Amino acid sequence: MTDNQTPDNQPSDHAVIDDQITLGDLIVQYPELTSTLEALNLDYCCGGQQTLTAACSVAGIDLATTLETLNATPLVAEPAEWASLDMAALADHVETVHHAYLHDALPRLGDLAEKVAGVHGENHPELIHVQQTYAALRSDLEPHLMKEERVLFPMIRELAAATSAPSFHCGTLANPISAMAFEHEQAGELLARLRQLTDDYTAPSDACGSYRALYSGLAELETDTHHHIHKENHVLFPNAMRQEQAMSQG
Repeated sequence: MTDNQTPDNQPSDHAVIDDQITLGDLIVQYPELTSTLEALNLDYCCGGQQTLTAACSVAGIDLATTLETLNATPLVAEPAEWASLDMAALADHVETVHHAYLHDALPRLGDLAEKVAGVHGENHPELIHVQQTYAALRSDLEPHLMKEERVLFPMIRELAAATSAPSFHCGTLANPISAMAFEHEQAGELLARLRQLTDDYTAPSDACGSYRALYSGLAELETDTHHHIHKENHVLFPNAMRQEQAMSQG
């Protein structure tokens, strides 16, 4: 759909989503669609460069039905507040919101996964795989956060305050950003594996409170990490590289 005219049977406060918009741009422009894309299993973080058409094809879902679902949501067409932050402020936002969340959630959910697998693993052997996959995710994310906090984000802040292109030990920001983006893909794959192992985080009928808390916590972790990766991959990192390139050429 590329016609921007509102259909006669569609309320005027509903936007018309173009099927060629990328998922990353879609969430920046319409942040209220985040939960809808999550429910549709459309990857707007690591897969945010895909157009809606391509993403539906990869996911094996019908484009027309997806457009109908998206267009049924009242949309503001106003970018999220964080999207207008400058580089340094956005790095601060990511660190204080998403990094702080992970520093708290990762060890807490790790303990819970170990406890639930120990108690229920015999009757639900998939929990052993959930625990192992979560441990792999945690072992990826914790050093990733440290590298961003100690290396990449300070470089971005230095660039934001500079009047000419800074000289970095790694040469250019593209190098650490490329490494971080690759690690984002690895985290995305592990999150997808957790969703598969938990049947979309659906606790069985005999699940105890801790079991249900684990699945709820993992679902929350997935959503927050998707937001985290999206902000970096599609706003912070591209803005930083564009700024560095512009300064280098100037």
